[in-house]
Amino acid sequence: MSHYTAHAIPAHVLKELRDRDDAGRPAVPVTDEEGGAPLRCCLRHSVSGESITLVSYAPLRRWAAATGADPGAYDEQGPVFVHAEECPGPSGADLPFTNAHRVLRRYSAEGRILGGQLVERDFAAALDEAFDDPSVAFVHVRAVEYGCFYYEVTRD
Repeated sequence: MSHYTAHAIPAHVLKELRDRDDAGRPAVPVTDEEGGAPLRCCLRHSVSGESITLVSYAPLRRWAAATGADPGAYDEQGPVFVHAEECPGPSGADLPFTNAHRVLRRYSAEGRILGGQLVERDFAAALDEAFDDPSVAFVHVRAVEYGCFYYEVTRD
């Protein structure tokens, strides 16, 4: 899967979200006693004792603001875990969080949903299939259980 890039939430966006999230709420840091929260700032699971926060994030809204697109009704926000303080970002090139059921949601360059797919086994094949459609500009990887945004994937 080296011909795809996973995009964590950018550092400048994280700074804004830690002040006030996309729902207008201030972030509330907590100590993660158990570990295992999927962190969208560095694309790894938290470890016990880390300071994290749950914030509301609107990935399409922020993407649209940067590109001039209008996602219309597809503009949604949802909960994501991030470090409560700055973090170095992702440390590897591998696509994370692929070892469980996921949903791949395909988007056009205009921010419209082009389709979705439940991925139960072969994440790489499902991603290849999603990008076989030339009108797919990017893909969101999402949790099955809650529909939460994990990260965005683009072609290299």
